[in-house]
Amino acid sequence: MSFADLGLSDELLKTVTDAGYTEPTPIQASAIPSVLMMRDIIGIAQTGTGKTAAFVLPMIDILAHGRSRARMPRSLILEPTRELAAQVAENFEKYGAGQKLSMALLIGGVSMGDQIKALEKGVDVLIATPGRLMDLFQRGNILLTGCSMLVIDEADRMLDMGFIPDIEEICTKLPKQRQTLLFSATMPPPIKKLADKFLENPKTIEVARPASTNTNIAQFVVPVAPQSFEKRKRLRQLLGQEEVRNAIIFCNRKTTVRELNKSLKQHGFRSGEIHGDMEQPQRLAELELFKRGDINILVASDVAARGLDIKGVSHVFNF
Repeated sequence: MSFADLGLSDELLKTVTDAGYTEPTPIQASAIPSVLMMRDIIGIAQTGTGKTAAFVLPMIDILAHGRSRARMPRSLILEPTRELAAQVAENFEKYGAGQKLSMALLIGGVSMGDQIKALEKGVDVLIATPGRLMDLFQRGNILLTGCSMLVIDEADRMLDMGFIPDIEEICTKLPKQRQTLLFSATMPPPIKKLADKFLENPKTIEVARPASTNTNIAQFVVPVAPQSFEKRKRLRQLLGQEEVRNAIIFCNRKTTVRELNKSLKQHGFRSGEIHGDMEQPQRLAELELFKRGDINILVASDVAARGLDIKGVSHVFNF
């Protein structure tokens, strides 16, 4: 099957081809035709399956017809983190370049004033984290009554982060007659309850992550002493091995991220950090340093690092 078989416009097909893509992934092949037919969708798919393009591509074709109105976005995409929201925005910029669609990115850590100005002009696509969207809604800066399409992405991560009450509140602000797409790596009971409440006769699509993703990956459990300084010492020994070109180190607390990065720098490692307490420009700057190779170790909190797309990482540590 090719992208040409999915019902996308010729203009969008050319953009996809120019980007180097020839065959859709399973989630794209199953979801795109149904989205174009205005069906509600439950997509059970992990990061790395191509699910972002599965909703971005058909949305571009649907939104290519019609005009936006001030403070009333035509579509809304909810993402759990700033990084994921920014990555979806990049996808819209890449694939929608020839469609003259307007877009606004509503995330914390950047100027609210600039975001309000974008909303006042009217946007076709609004990509937001729940917290910032609720802030602007409560200030009266946004109306959702003209929104005909809603995407809830990474729903299980939304659950982990406590965003489900916000999402339920947001759903009540949208028209009842709308198209809703929900994507989640898993379907725990609260997410199923959310889908049952806000989706209309949805088509359920479930795909596994490609097995090739895990090819040539070796996993090891490293015994360490319980003391934190001994644990850091053992990590430094591992990082100092010749085969470690670069590494991402995951921590489950922001304080651990800061302490570990400080310790690594004190011992001469080229390291950086990302976590939820950092402003968005700082986080993006650290990611760019890592991608360029200016630093070769990135210490990250689990939540902040969810869904990061970084190629060529030789080692990953769960600290």
